[in-house]
Amino acid sequence: MTIHLPDSRGGLRAYEPRAEPLALAPGAPLTSRTVFSAAHVVADPYADVSPDSAAAVDWDATLAFRRHLWSHGLGVAEAMDTAQRGMGLDWAGAAELIRRSAAEAKAVGGRIACGVGTDQIAGGSLVEVRAAYEEQLALVEATGAQSILMASRALAAAARGPEDYLEVYGHLLRQAAEPVVLHWLGPMFDPALEGYWGSSDLDTATDTFLEVIAAHPDKVDGIKVSLLDAQREIDIRRRLPQGVRCYTGDDFNYPELIAGDEQGFSHALLGIFDPLGPLAAEAVRVLDTGNVGGFRELLDPTVELSRHLFQTPTRFYKTGVVFLAWLAGHQSHFTMVGGLQSARSLPHFARAYELADGLGLFPDPKLAEERMKNLLSLYGVAQ
Repeated sequence: MTIHLPDSRGGLRAYEPRAEPLALAPGAPLTSRTVFSAAHVVADPYADVSPDSAAAVDWDATLAFRRHLWSHGLGVAEAMDTAQRGMGLDWAGAAELIRRSAAEAKAVGGRIACGVGTDQIAGGSLVEVRAAYEEQLALVEATGAQSILMASRALAAAARGPEDYLEVYGHLLRQAAEPVVLHWLGPMFDPALEGYWGSSDLDTATDTFLEVIAAHPDKVDGIKVSLLDAQREIDIRRRLPQGVRCYTGDDFNYPELIAGDEQGFSHALLGIFDPLGPLAAEAVRVLDTGNVGGFRELLDPTVELSRHLFQTPTRFYKTGVVFLAWLAGHQSHFTMVGGLQSARSLPHFARAYELADGLGLFPDPKLAEERMKNLLSLYGVAQ
């Protein structure tokens, strides 16, 4: 069967869908790397809401997707930007998501870490920012989940220099009950985070970031770096105190960063591991045997899809992630909280389908083809 897909020039091209998916069954626990998938939320398509309403979440489908990730040995990074945190999912929705997912993780024995931010306030003083972080940290710790201290728009607006970041993060780390993950999210993911750590100069910002860690190494399990700059991540990784991990958040260069070099490697906390979950887990199992070449052979071909989904404006990558979850049968619809399903173009969806199908990511290629044709029909593209 042939499907005709639109291209960026306004034409159509013929594509022959893959007949069989890649066979990827759950396997042994991952041992050589700690790997988290930042998971998306599934909207309730029957809710009568508008893009600026509070999110209506389909909790059953959302938790089912997390069980899918856990079944393949991945950890779940909950209530992160992949879950549309600050882009459709407010703090009330995120808090409920954290409570439900943490309880589900306990029930099935899954690993979970949850985002701690300040999105219950739109802005404020440093004292108010710190209090907002404390409220969220207390909630996550009460569930028994690991905490990920996310970058804060409110802190970026309130801070006057590196010393304000040192004070706020130092206070939070001193009171954290268990070691946390520090998340540096670059402005390509959220423009409001420009100049984080007190400077738009990345070398200066890196020094401040590392100063926070050096002052509290026993309270930092690791860092997640999302700057889409492989060499900078490697440089930061080599400067970390002994025992502090680097979790790559680089959705452009993750195979080489996870594989590592003679001086170390990165673990992973990635939004692209939402659609790649089973394949990513299989690749790490190959790496667990010491077969770096086999790991790269499995994961390198996925980079083109990831770079497509995360292309500028990068913050809309969530749309492609949810689109692929729909095609893969993990949810019955392509509706997103905040109406974000409209954030990418039809040619973008067509290329995402083609790349994902070519990788064998769809458990039922025929279902994916039918759903892609339904979307094309909705846009007026006849087959």
